[in-house]
Amino acid sequence: MLKRFLVPPEDQIYVKEEAIRSATKQIFKKMSVEDKDAALMTDVLITSDLRGCESHGVSNMLRNYIDWYRNDIVNPCPKVKCVRDSLVTATIDGDRGLGIQVGPGAMEIAIDKANKTGLGSVVVQNCSHAGMLAYYPMMAVSKEMIGIAMHSIGGTLQLPTFGSEAIYGTHPIAWGVPAGKMPPFMFDIATTQVAANKLMLTRRIGSHLEPGWIADLQGEPIMEKLRSPEYGQFLMLPFGGTRENGSHKGFGFATIVDIMGGILSGNGPGHLNPQRKNGLFLMAIQVEAFVDKADFKKDMDALLERIANMKPTQGHERVYYAGLIEHEETQKRKKDGIPYHREVVEWFEQAALEMDLNYSLR
Repeated sequence: MLKRFLVPPEDQIYVKEEAIRSATKQIFKKMSVEDKDAALMTDVLITSDLRGCESHGVSNMLRNYIDWYRNDIVNPCPKVKCVRDSLVTATIDGDRGLGIQVGPGAMEIAIDKANKTGLGSVVVQNCSHAGMLAYYPMMAVSKEMIGIAMHSIGGTLQLPTFGSEAIYGTHPIAWGVPAGKMPPFMFDIATTQVAANKLMLTRRIGSHLEPGWIADLQGEPIMEKLRSPEYGQFLMLPFGGTRENGSHKGFGFATIVDIMGGILSGNGPGHLNPQRKNGLFLMAIQVEAFVDKADFKKDMDALLERIANMKPTQGHERVYYAGLIEHEETQKRKKDGIPYHREVVEWFEQAALEMDLNYSLR
């Protein structure tokens, strides 16, 4: 993660993984989520924090989820059902459940189908926020499969290239690929210049946004450094920012996500849906259906080692491939704890008082 998104050392409070898991699970259960689902949803959020993806962990998302539950925007006990099924595909209705609640089960179905046929693809309609999208490819990678995920987000925040009106959400996409001795390739990005949740981090930390990250409400790119405005006061640019820098490529990827996660799932185009009504596209690919698994892992190691061992340019310490930093950060945080902003820890402490919960993070 870029330094501008990291918690300053003077504001860090290290929290052990077990403590934050207990607190988060208790809060979900207080929102009427069943115990098994509460543990699963907690795992999605804490996995994000362990990987250094605080934008999609408890720091930002948990308080949003509480607000959505209290306002009946999402369903704490969704009756998930399969509305279409074949040997290699399925369509799931999430019944307004959070994506972090219904998405993992959908990915398990895709993995099971891939085990039997070589490929498995599941779409989810009528769900809400799916958390860190890498979580779903990670599930496939843990079974030595390739995993793909796309998340069509309801509402309008992302502009088309040259467009004056937003049409998509941040529409992330994620790929995960297993290797042999090297940490897996794990690529997870928003199709906007920056993930919207990272703007929340900059507001908490007080850092600036770069020129060309966001646009004003008329669709004009803001080409100067600035503090992040509040939601409703800006629009997001596709990655690339401007046409000269390739924003048509970012917008093209966003359109693919809208088609695969939104239209193909039966959820519909994102701009026709309200916020929080999202769609998911998930796929698992069995490597051995195409090539010998040992040879595949050997070739993946050769590729990833070449990248990781490459001489960096002047002023930089290392060359990274997607997923390497997060793998190393997970090992570090499992040992030392997760460095949360003191405001986040104070929020948890206040939540414990208000909800009459029994946990301690310090």
